[in-house]
Amino acid sequence: MGFLSEALSRVAPSATVAISQKARVMAQEGRDIIALSAGEPDFDTPQNVRDAAKRAMDEGKTRYTNVDGIAELKEAVAAKFRRDNGLDVTAADCFVGSGGKQIIFNALLATLNPGDEVVVPVPYWVSYPEIVRLCGAEPVFAVADASTGFKLMPEVLEAAITPRTKWLILNTPSNPTGAAYTAEELKGLAAVLMRHPHVHILTDDIYEVLVYDDKTFATIAQVEPALQARTLTMNGVSKSHAMTGWRIGYCTGPKPLLAAMTKLQGQSTTNASSISQWAAVEALNGPQEFLAEWRKVFQQRRDMVVAGLNANTGLDCLMPEGAFYVFPSCQRLLGKTSAGGAVLTTDEDFVMALLEETGVALVHGTAFGLPGHFRLSYAASNAELEEAVARIQRFCAGIR
Repeated sequence: MGFLSEALSRVAPSATVAISQKARVMAQEGRDIIALSAGEPDFDTPQNVRDAAKRAMDEGKTRYTNVDGIAELKEAVAAKFRRDNGLDVTAADCFVGSGGKQIIFNALLATLNPGDEVVVPVPYWVSYPEIVRLCGAEPVFAVADASTGFKLMPEVLEAAITPRTKWLILNTPSNPTGAAYTAEELKGLAAVLMRHPHVHILTDDIYEVLVYDDKTFATIAQVEPALQARTLTMNGVSKSHAMTGWRIGYCTGPKPLLAAMTKLQGQSTTNASSISQWAAVEALNGPQEFLAEWRKVFQQRRDMVVAGLNANTGLDCLMPEGAFYVFPSCQRLLGKTSAGGAVLTTDEDFVMALLEETGVALVHGTAFGLPGHFRLSYAASNAELEEAVARIQRFCAGIR
């Protein structure tokens, strides 16, 4: 009898965490590293949010809370969904967890059984299929490659659905591609889902505030209200308010599902950090004007990075509509050799050679289900991005 769980054998380690850790080790060894492998805003948490956390500590709000979140935060979450997304919900329809990942984990673990299927568009955030597998179910991959702007087409979704399908996971704007669905594009997917009432939708809207070129964010329960009864709409403060380390995610969904998630969380972490919850109340209820400036900075970075990667490098980089990632193709450079002598057979060979030879840390596309690409996070300073793009250009120019 083995000591480790059989369920753990179904799960691969996080490639983004692994590469980020390797980059940290190289930096500790004295290498000049530019790490663009993690998805984390480089801005500080807003001062009013930090002040709210300090007040909470000074006022002794440091004890256990309700499993599914303090009443004040659930009220703030409901108000946010009504204000920003047009969803008719109350605090009783909302749930708070220790980050968006825990929300997803709770929802899937509370609902999936062996033999169930979950439709996961490709490319995907690395944790989606692994959480599905850990729950004993099977991810069914629906490819949305560069030919469709990395967006799932209705006919591809239709083909992926079977009688065993329990969930569709939809992420917009997307990690890793930055693709953001318009309301009309979501209506096309919604029309398919209306024909399959046994399929639930988990929509990951964590990058909601980062949509560029004056476009408007939309979420699927907003564009098709008839789907709200079987949609879990997940969000959080990590990306919107630069609070990745505070670990607060939130969602709204059907009450029976939220009750099951609460039962599960009651036997795992119990409540999210009380201090972080009070900070999140201020994040959601407080001033939001800074978001426009952050969006402007990210859009300028996006434009600079895309132009630099497409400048005679052998890379092909689409212009993303949101988030803070680009997902270029390095396919034209595979099968060749780097200036340092590395044979670039795969996209992983490409990013590892780039890291060893230039100190720029990226994540290979195979980790996201789409070989021949890589992900670059432009949530870094302009100076770092300019230097990273210059190093990538030199690296690509040296490939023979």
